[in-house]
Amino acid sequence: MLPRAAALAPGASPGLGGRSPPPPAGLDDEEEEEEPPPRGRAMASGGAAAESVPRRAEASGPQAEAAEEPEGGSRRWGAQHAGARELAELYSPVAGVITADFLSGLFHWGADTWGSVELPIVGKAFIRPFREHHIDPTAITRHDFIETNGDNCFMTLVPLANMAYKFVSFSPEALCETCPWECYVFALIIFITMTNQIHKWSHTYFGLPRWVIFLQDWHVILPRKHHRIHHVSPHETYFCITTGWLNYPLEKIRFWRCLENIIQRVTGEKPRADDMKWAQKIK
Repeated sequence: MLPRAAALAPGASPGLGGRSPPPPAGLDDEEEEEEPPPRGRAMASGGAAAESVPRRAEASGPQAEAAEEPEGGSRRWGAQHAGARELAELYSPVAGVITADFLSGLFHWGADTWGSVELPIVGKAFIRPFREHHIDPTAITRHDFIETNGDNCFMTLVPLANMAYKFVSFSPEALCETCPWECYVFALIIFITMTNQIHKWSHTYFGLPRWVIFLQDWHVILPRKHHRIHHVSPHETYFCITTGWLNYPLEKIRFWRCLENIIQRVTGEKPRADDMKWAQKIK
């Protein structure tokens, strides 16, 4: 049997029945107090908590922009991009006006340069007025509104009716999706309809309304001085008669000359040959 002192736990007092002695006074309070975390850890945890709020706000705010950026970091650009749609809505009417000016020049160039007055239907209806216009440019000013604009109004009637049908039958969401295209078509139709009237104003030197003179002076529509260049024989330049915006750049790149050379090489026809014969007959 072991001695009594050996049976006790190490460091235990014989008078406490084997229990450990209580700690010294004041030691309990020091051990119970939790040691504050290191300053670096506190700052790191506080910074992470503070950054979590703005990051969540940023994720909820420009979520669309983040979704548009691919993995490479470069922003996408296409027809459905917000910036592309804003540009399309802003510049689509201007594009419609430019297209109308180019189409007026193309039609004018074709009627002035090719064909003959003796051609059936087309010769008397379309080519002869252009030949006579070179002989008497002011004759157009003696035409009434129907004679001046009837053909163009009839030509644009179907697209305008189609556009009116869309505005009545389509939903607002569908109209919003096609707004840039509709603005382009509307501007194109309006300026095609007014082309002959604008051409008539460019030959009118007395009695024009002030707002027409203002638009001519600021080159919103075809100016009178600008259109005089075309009426210098042999009438081979400045064919655009809606706004005249494209006359200078097309002349600079020799656009009409190149087309004439190509057609002459393919068909053997000489440009403006019938126009010269018509002018000699009148004289």
